[in-house]
Amino acid sequence: MDWIQSLRIGAAEELLSVVGIALLVGSAWGQTRRDARAITWLAVLTLLGAAAITAPALWHGVRGADALAFSGLLSGDAFAAFAKLLIYVAAAASLLVAPAFFDKYHAMRSEYPVLVLFAVLGMGIMVSATNLLTLYVGLELNSLSAYVLAAFLKTDERSAEAGLKYFVLGALASGILLFGISLTYGFTGTIGFAGISAALSGHISMGALFGLTFVLSGLAFKISAVPFHMWTPDVYEGAPTPVTTFFASAPKVAALALTMRVALEAFGTQAAAWQQIVSFIALASILVGALGAIGQSNLKRLLAYSSINNVGFMLVGLASATPQGAAAMLVYLTIYVPMTIGGFVAILMLKDEDGNQLEGMADIAGLSRTRPMLALGLGSIMFSMAGIPFFFGFWGKFVVFQSAVNAGMVWLAAAAAVASVIGAYYYLKVLKVMYFDEPVDRVTGRSDMLHEWLLASCAVFVSPLGYLVTKGLTALTMTAAGVLFAPV
Repeated sequence: MDWIQSLRIGAAEELLSVVGIALLVGSAWGQTRRDARAITWLAVLTLLGAAAITAPALWHGVRGADALAFSGLLSGDAFAAFAKLLIYVAAAASLLVAPAFFDKYHAMRSEYPVLVLFAVLGMGIMVSATNLLTLYVGLELNSLSAYVLAAFLKTDERSAEAGLKYFVLGALASGILLFGISLTYGFTGTIGFAGISAALSGHISMGALFGLTFVLSGLAFKISAVPFHMWTPDVYEGAPTPVTTFFASAPKVAALALTMRVALEAFGTQAAAWQQIVSFIALASILVGALGAIGQSNLKRLLAYSSINNVGFMLVGLASATPQGAAAMLVYLTIYVPMTIGGFVAILMLKDEDGNQLEGMADIAGLSRTRPMLALGLGSIMFSMAGIPFFFGFWGKFVVFQSAVNAGMVWLAAAAAVASVIGAYYYLKVLKVMYFDEPVDRVTGRSDMLHEWLLASCAVFVSPLGYLVTKGLTALTMTAAGVLFAPV
């Protein structure tokens, strides 16, 4: 094993580990609000540094033996680099919006950014995993941090409830995943993705098929796909809004990227065995997410169901089991992250005169006449999530549908397209309430300037101006997706 190469490839994870431990030690002495803000900014700078270290692997399309580290336990290839960049951006945005929220409750503590850093470290290991053992270690490191983050606001009963629900159901999903891993190892004799792919290149035994099913079921919980979505609305509503922003973006990217790597690298030679499963999960997620959101009066719960709905669309690309489908998933993910961050940042800006958080649909009635710029930003996010032409969210849906059609799965693309019409209802309902209902003038609190800039940036990216980056984005996603289809 070339230790120099391994240390170079794992430099981003090493940076996060060292800085995370240093900030953890520092947080023991720095418990004031100013100290917590300083540690938050140091964590953001660390994420930017990790992004700078990771980016060259994507630009140069690194793959194969040149990307392997630590005796093949990790891969710093272009696919992992693409996912990590999205994770770092989402985590940094989630950190930036946290202080203003927690200061209201006098709950901003130095441990918060440290937990986020360790969660991101786990995500980096997840998307770089080349075997089932590394996969599980990374996933659990991320999950253990996430359980604490969900219950971070100790003065709020909803936060404690969210943390407990997430922990119990997360432990169950981890058990299902671990059982699937043991079955897969037992029937293939290896835990490496390349070895599993080779072992399954011929006939797949019933035991290996059960292992595949349990592994995908465990991962389906992490991406909150139907029928393993039950925790999502409750946790998203109960967790502090900055934590929900984090949950809905960075871990979602990591879990989806991990699912892609497992399905296309480890089980890629048996795509026919899992395509029907993924197709069902995709359509079920689209329908349940859309129908579940219709009756919601809480905006955070609405966005939780929206997240389930969006996962369904992304899984349409995975069901294609082609390089084009994988690239389409990455395009959708790239658009999904700013849509999600923008949506939750807009909710963070809904405050009354005393700075109390407002989350109800009724609270934004007539918002366009009292806070026109906030309504415009949130409206742009809603149009994009609905996939309305010519907003950038439409492009995400278009490319995944196109990949399904080109893979001969016209029925799946058609069903998903029809189901997307249902989802458009509740997005347009938000716009109707903001622009056509009588103003209630409840959103009167001042917004943090950083929140305003983040919302504006996300709204511009998902507007028709986002199409300016399609050429470069397509090239990068094809480079990243091609890694998963490289010859074993």
